[in-house]
Amino acid sequence: QVQLVESGGGLVMPGGSLRLSCAASDGIFNSGTMGWYRQAPGKQRELVATMTTGGITNYRDSEKGRFTISRDNAKNTVYLQMNSLKPENTAVYYCNTPLRIARNYWGQGTQVTGST
Repeated sequence: QVQLVESGGGLVMPGGSLRLSCAASDGIFNSGTMGWYRQAPGKQRELVATMTTGGITNYRDSEKGRFTISRDNAKNTVYLQMNSLKPENTAVYYCNTPLRIARNYWGQGTQVTGST
């Protein structure tokens, strides 16, 4: 079925920027909303940002103005541009769709570490 592969994570200084990518199988961007989620150690997985097929976006309150979700349909890829990173943004970041979330299916994710 649909494959979602996250990449672009890494170590970044607080205040720095990072761009995550999520490469999807063909047709995924016609399925509806794509989203970025994260899970830090000892914490619940949480929504970071979502984007509909029509380009409507939604962000976690704490990330509004700092994070930007976008998509390139020609590449079947969704991005998360993260600016002004904070140590508390450290987490494994996942992309996913509502259908896969309903099945509690999550990929490997990509590690983001904001540290001095």
